[in-house]
This record gives sequence, structure tokens and C-alpha cells, in this order.
Amino acid sequence: MNKIFWCTKCVVASTRPRVSFDKNGVCTACQWAEKKKKLNWDHREKLLNKLLSEQDSSKPFQCITAVSGGKDGSYISYMLKNKKKVNPLAVTIRPPLEQDIGKENLINFARSGFQHIHVTPDEEAMRKLNKLGFTELGHPYYGWLLSIHTAVIRVAMEFKIPLIFYSEDGEVEYGGDLIKINDGIYGVDYQKTHYLEGSHKKILDMANLSKNESYWFTYPTDQELKQLNIKITHWSFYENWDPYRNYEYAKKYCGLQEKETLNTGTYTNFGQTDQKLYFLHIYLMYLKFGFARTTMDAGIDVRRGALSREQAVKLVQIYDDVYPEEYFEEYCDYYKMSIQEFKNTIDKWVNKDLFEKKNRWVPKFKIK
Repeated sequence: MNKIFWCTKCVVASTRPRVSFDKNGVCTACQWAEKKKKLNWDHREKLLNKLLSEQDSSKPFQCITAVSGGKDGSYISYMLKNKKKVNPLAVTIRPPLEQDIGKENLINFARSGFQHIHVTPDEEAMRKLNKLGFTELGHPYYGWLLSIHTAVIRVAMEFKIPLIFYSEDGEVEYGGDLIKINDGIYGVDYQKTHYLEGSHKKILDMANLSKNESYWFTYPTDQELKQLNIKITHWSFYENWDPYRNYEYAKKYCGLQEKETLNTGTYTNFGQTDQKLYFLHIYLMYLKFGFARTTMDAGIDVRRGALSREQAVKLVQIYDDVYPEEYFEEYCDYYKMSIQEFKNTIDKWVNKDLFEKKNRWVPKFKIK
């Protein structure tokens, strides 16, 4: 059995891709949290102000924000418009299997004072790419993930807006490699390697989409990107990232609503409410790596001082082992698979060093 261990300060697992630990068993996310306490945030805000001042104020929009109607994109859009006094164009890529609360939150966001574009890629192409992501990568909404990057850049190209804001750099904030710790600007190569797992070309080739179908799922050419000189950045580079603060702002100023019940697979009710395939994603994450949504949420709360490590461990033990069986029929209808094909695909991605099959897959390990 491959050894799995957890950060001695939070609950990040050693199986998280690209994570590393110091000699005291402290993960990169906790190391970064400590470094942030001494970081010169005033200097980084000056970098942000300079970046914004370089944009053309005579144009209708100075930047693009990628939004879903959730807490993070709403917060960033609010800060840019109301604190930095620039005009963001908010862009959403319609997800598969939308949740009603997600649709309501997106409407509330737009009505709170933002100009907004809603992109709906070809639905059959999206389904095909998502199914290939599920069967070939163990990533059940890979097509949508791809379009969150490619389609947002396509909109930037169409409107000639060379600055794009995403929320946080998950590699830095949640435990991964730290190659962008001192660099706020990145290009499409970073997206391809870190967020698309280096697999977008393979999946697109397998999908064999027409030029029309693939438009929102493909990047502009390098020459086109160079002509506009697009700069992509994360808001978390310029301000100490706090998802709970983002939630409070989004609720107060952008109409964010919480679910009446807890989100599937965690102890919170205000994040990841846009689409249902996310629940399958976190289940597959659990079977592949031995951690899921609660581990991530609890790690964040430990690092911001809202939980002790002992409390976080208990929450992980209660909620992380999610089995979203209530959605299986809907998933099968979406992917056009039989229930047996669907379950066989899940089984394909199980890390059998970490799990064994009883009535369903159960862990051989226990977080400690």
C-alpha cells in the first residue's frame, strides 16, 4: 500500500498532486499561509493598481472577470467595480446539469450592477467532452473546465480586453507547486499544465469536433494571443485570499444565496452550487487520492484560524466519504451510459492501494 499521510498543521493529504512537505511534515499550503503573514501586501496592491492603470479607460471595459454567480467571482467583480473603479465584463460559461440555486445566484449577481455575458457552448460537444473526461481522465466535467479557460479567452479576444481575472491560484493557496508564488501574471501554458492536466489536446482529438463545435473549447492561436498581449492573473496574488470573506461580501452586495441544506460531501452550504457533476468529481477525487471536498474546506478553515486541526479531522471523518448515489441516474442519462457502464468507469479510477471493495469502495486508511 502506498503510504498516505497528512499535514501536521492542517489536513492536506500527501496524495494531492504536486504537494510537498517540509521536514516537520507541514504542507506547502500551510507554509504559504505563514509566509502571507509577513508579505508586503501594500506592494502587491501597487502592482494591481499599476496593472489596472495600464488598461484603456476610454473603452467600455478594462478587464474580464470569470464568474459563476458564486462567492469568489462575485467578490472580485465587486472589488474591481466599487473599490478600484474600473469596469469589469463578467463572463460565465454555462455548466452542465445546472442547479437551480446556481442559476438564481447568477441572476442575482448580474442584477446587482454588473454587465455580463453568458456563453453556452454546443451542448452535445460539451457532453461528449465531459464524457471523455470521465472515461479517459476520471474528470467528469472536463469539457466545462476546458471552456472556463478557452471560452473566457475567446470573449477577451472578441472584445479586445487584454486583462483577465480568475479567483485564486489553487496550486499556491491549497497545496501544490509554488512556481507562481512571486509572479502574478501567467499565460495559457500554465493553464494547460496545471489546470487542464496537460490533456486538453488528447481529449479534443478524441472528440473529433467540427470547427464550429470546437470554437469555445479551443485556444486562439499563439499569434492571436500575442497580438492582443493577453494577461491572465489571479486576484489571490494581490490580496490575502479568504473564501469566507468573499462569501460575506457576495451575500451582502451581490445577492448570493446559500443552500438550505449542506452541500454534498462537506459541512458548508455556500460553495460550488452551480452544477451537479461537481459531486461526482469530488467522489472520484476521493477514490483516486483519498481526500475530497471536506479535506479542502477544513484545510482552508484551519489556515484561517476558524478550526483546530482536531476539529478538521473529525469533520473529514464525517463528511469526506461522499457517495452521491442520488445523482447516479441523472449522470447516466447525461452521459448516455447504463448504470453498469457508469459504475465500471468509476471502478476504473479507484486507487486500490487506498481502497477496497465491499458493498462499495471503502478506505483502507484513517486520517489521523
